[in-house]
Amino acid sequence: MTETTTVPAMEASDYQHRTVLLDEAVDALNLVGERAGGIYIDGTFGRGGHSRLILSRLEAQGRLIAFDKDPQAIATAEALEDSRFTIVHDSFATIADALAARGIGQVDGILLDLGISSPQVDDATRGFSFRQDGPLDMRMDTTRGMSAAEWLATAAEHQLEKVIRDYGEERFAFQIAKAIVARRAVQPISTTRELAAIVAGAVKTREKGKDPATRTFQAIRIFINQELEDLEAGLNAAYAMLAPGARMSVISFHSLEDRMVKQFLASKAKVEQPDRRLPIRAVDLPQPHMKLIAKIKPSDAEVEANPRARSAVLRVAERIGDAP
Repeated sequence: MTETTTVPAMEASDYQHRTVLLDEAVDALNLVGERAGGIYIDGTFGRGGHSRLILSRLEAQGRLIAFDKDPQAIATAEALEDSRFTIVHDSFATIADALAARGIGQVDGILLDLGISSPQVDDATRGFSFRQDGPLDMRMDTTRGMSAAEWLATAAEHQLEKVIRDYGEERFAFQIAKAIVARRAVQPISTTRELAAIVAGAVKTREKGKDPATRTFQAIRIFINQELEDLEAGLNAAYAMLAPGARMSVISFHSLEDRMVKQFLASKAKVEQPDRRLPIRAVDLPQPHMKLIAKIKPSDAEVEANPRARSAVLRVAERIGDAP
């Protein structure tokens, strides 16, 4: 029998991040009966809310492998002493390689939480938010890659416009890109407040209750961290790893992500119907590879307690049939 240790209770600092749809996302994995002894993936450890709950439901022979790009999340994960738990400092897009290196071919459930954590947003030194002034970094993994400030200093105007329009769904992308280029010709854009001020000057009309910089900051963060590319790769890798009967539980926080998740799961849950005029036996008809289980949004009580949960959407699907 595998030796385990008790899952530690959350420290006070952990409560700075309220895990969105905590129970719903883990419940959706269906960790009951024999499945409680299986292998599970937490694609974004964050501050460990989902991982801790999964571990509390796993039996001694169960196993949980978590991923995260953020060094601070990795430090939190490494303090979680449980022989059933492994943390990988990388994107969940690398699931296939990471599991192959550990001799794992299939898993019994995968949870992907695509949101940015509250500690990341609230730490001014990370540069994710315009509500506090800080260096314009925005990297999930501060040990590698180009910062937002470095990219803004070198990107062509047409690329700035495309990123802000496509990833931020910002209708004033042209004006914002032009303003950024004009400003950087005079002096570098190095802080969050500087960028927010530039955007505010370029946006002519404002959405009620939303800062004019919201869409631009979202767009740059998504681009810098290759979030949509990681999501596409991660969904495909996760699907390929699911054993029959295993479930994928995915939480998204903005329309671009949710659209990708919805379309991906729908594509696996439908089949092309053959010509009805052809003599095909029912047993030979093509079968779907996944079954859509649920679409869940936070309750009013959760949104009231944690306003950052308001845009979250949980989609759940189950793998059926043989391996792809």
